[in-house]
Amino acid sequence: MSLNETVSAERLHIAFFGKRNAGKSSLVNAVTGQKLAVVSDIPGTTTDPVKKAMELLPLGPVVIIDTPGYDDEGELGALRVEKTNEILEKTDVAVLVYDASVGIRAEDRALLEKLKARKLPVVLAANKCDLASAGAAIGRPPEGEAPMLLSALTGEGVRELKERLAALGRTAKAPKYILADLVSPGDRVILVTPIDESAPKGRLILPQQLTLRELLDLHCVPICCQVEELSNLLDALNTPPRLVVTDSQAFGRVSPLVPVSIPLTSFSILFARYKGELRQLAEGARALSALKDGDRVLISEGCTHHRQCNDIGTVKIPGWVRNYTGKALDFSFTSGGEFPEELSAYDLVIHCGGCMLNEAAMKHRMEVARRCGVPMVNYGVAIAQMHGILSRSLEPFQEALSLH
Repeated sequence: MSLNETVSAERLHIAFFGKRNAGKSSLVNAVTGQKLAVVSDIPGTTTDPVKKAMELLPLGPVVIIDTPGYDDEGELGALRVEKTNEILEKTDVAVLVYDASVGIRAEDRALLEKLKARKLPVVLAANKCDLASAGAAIGRPPEGEAPMLLSALTGEGVRELKERLAALGRTAKAPKYILADLVSPGDRVILVTPIDESAPKGRLILPQQLTLRELLDLHCVPICCQVEELSNLLDALNTPPRLVVTDSQAFGRVSPLVPVSIPLTSFSILFARYKGELRQLAEGARALSALKDGDRVLISEGCTHHRQCNDIGTVKIPGWVRNYTGKALDFSFTSGGEFPEELSAYDLVIHCGGCMLNEAAMKHRMEVARRCGVPMVNYGVAIAQMHGILSRSLEPFQEALSLH
């Protein structure tokens, strides 16, 4: 995909963290070559995360993020720090910026440890080195850490920083594929894409777009249809398709139409593997059968959108779960960047496919659930379980076969 074609969720996320007035915004402007962030000598000028999609050569498409100072104070400052922590959840590569004329402080070291605890590649950036007296206030770096000496004002070290970020980015984000291991050039793959009231007007949803594009890149022959045309399409093909992929909401109608000899799965299950860990989500499907009256279920979506009368997250999923379990359950809902760091009050998390979240954000949410001991499942896996076809939909994926 070109720069303009690469959606934010598929880009490497590089975030700049640090105390107020460390020069984060100035450094972001120097790296992007634009006046992206407002710069001033007043502490706390950056009040919300600022993002810029760009091409970082020789790496490729990235998102550069400037964050509010993590040492912000007061009630409003606490909200800004909360926004910074949300960015931390989706970061692939971190830049920890500190003022070289002041030196690295205990707070900087604490943040560095926090970044390392998340296993993030980190660049320690000593900004404003033009203001530091020779050999003076750079500060003793943590053991094993060599800070890059930079000046956003003079441009010193900026090119080297870009090169360092590109090198770390190549390591942090190895190439991933949605279904390249399941198909071969020339294979025909049917994509069942219902066009109903929940379909966006004039376009396909992101998982459908990305799957279609990858099949074309792999020189396969994707064939798109709606549920109503599926039977006639299967009859018209002189050889069976290699795979049928359906929208999760159509699982119940599609499964009886596809012979058991043809592998069948869903876009949501493909993205469970692509964005997170399919095995953990498949294990979470078991918890649906164990729910009891009064249990709390969190339904979380990675994007925000206008809720329709038959919305999948707030209407369809709760209805299916109630019908499947026969239990009186308590549902809660989150969307966008909102996701609790403490989940122990819940008995199950049902998450969307995560197409609008990058891999780091989705894996962080799964790790939170794992840490809290709360089972987690995504829409596609849950729907397949509730329609009694999860085992079949997992057959293409060897890593999940042993669970069912």
